[in-house]
Amino acid sequence: MGHSQAEKAASRERVLRIAARKVRTDGVGGLGVADVMKEAGLTHGGFYKHFASRDDLVTQAAAAALTEGSAKMERAARKNERDARAGLLDAYLSEQHRDTPATGCALVPLGAAAGRDGTDGDVHLKDAYERQVRAYLDLIAGLDENAENAENAGDAEDAEDARAEAVLTLSALVGAVLMSRAVADGDLSDEILETVNRRLKHRAGPRPAQA
Repeated sequence: MGHSQAEKAASRERVLRIAARKVRTDGVGGLGVADVMKEAGLTHGGFYKHFASRDDLVTQAAAAALTEGSAKMERAARKNERDARAGLLDAYLSEQHRDTPATGCALVPLGAAAGRDGTDGDVHLKDAYERQVRAYLDLIAGLDENAENAENAGDAEDAEDARAEAVLTLSALVGAVLMSRAVADGDLSDEILETVNRRLKHRAGPRPAQA
C-alpha cells in the first residue's frame, strides 16, 4: 500500500472510530458528519473520499460499535476465573458501564434505531444488530460449563435450556442498562442494576466448590 493510500486508510479508520463512539452516546440520529470530521482533524469536504453518504457512515459506524462489544464482554467475563458468568454480570450491570456509554455495549443505544432501520447501505443496521445479538447469545451460553458439556455430549434438551437462559440473560442485561440510564432517580437506577444482577445470579444457582 502506498503512503497516500495508507494515510487515507488511517484517516478513514479514525473517522469510523469517532463515529462509532458517537453512535453509542448519541444514537444514529445524533451523528453529524461535520462534527465527526472536525474531531478527526479532517475537512468536511474530504468526507466523500471515505464514505458514500451519511447513511453509509452511520451503518458502518454502528456495525463497528456493535462488533467491538464481543471482545469486551468476553474479557470482562474471564476476569472472574471461578465464575465467568458472574464476571460478565458484574461488569455489564456496573455503574461504570451505565455511566460510560461511549465505551459500552452498543446493543443498548442502537436497539430502537435497528428496529426501524430502512437504510440502503451495504451493512444494514438491523443485520449488524442481529449478528451481534447472536454472537452475545453464543458467548453467554458458552460461559456455562454444564451447557458446553451437554452440547458436546449431544444432550439437546440441556443445550436448549442453555440457549433459552442466554436469551433471558441478554434481554435482562440490555433492558436493565437501558432503564438505569433513562431514569432520573439515582437510587432507582442503582436498584435496577443491583436487582437484575442479584436475580440473574440466583437463577444460575450455587456453583460447586473448587476441589
